[in-house]
Amino acid sequence: MRLLLLRHAKAEKAEPGLADRDRHLNAKGRADAPRIGAYIAHHALLPDTALVSPACRTRETFEGLTEAWPAACPVNYVDRLYNAGTEAITKIIKEASGRVLLVVGHNPGLHETARLLIASGDVEARERLNEALPTSGLAVIDFPGNDWRKLHSASGRLERFVTPRLLKAAAE
Repeated sequence: MRLLLLRHAKAEKAEPGLADRDRHLNAKGRADAPRIGAYIAHHALLPDTALVSPACRTRETFEGLTEAWPAACPVNYVDRLYNAGTEAITKIIKEASGRVLLVVGHNPGLHETARLLIASGDVEARERLNEALPTSGLAVIDFPGNDWRKLHSASGRLERFVTPRLLKAAAE
């Protein structure tokens, strides 16, 4: 099984009177989401299913990702993902089906979930992920077996950790 954890792309700053859920992506976020989507497609990481927080910025991130995909995968907007903590995110993943699952959500919960689930993988990538899961940061975690219900902490291998900054540096 493969889990793709993606923090939403860069969003506009909170404004007085604007609900947090209603924040849109800013110009950087609108550019980064398709870049990460193209990376996912190019490296054959396309998900079977996507679970996305219903916040505006996570929806827009998912839409940007799929611009580079041959076809969008089924998506479920899961209200419980909005600002969810590790326990809630893990429970949502355990309820999922499919071999490759994409979760688009928010920090700190998404970052903490990645750190909780990873037991092995490239040391340098793990150290970078331990430090932060920036906007548009993508953690790809592989697990043995084929049943999300059996997911538990420290059972995954970090297959790769990608950010727009790393992709830009690699292209230079």
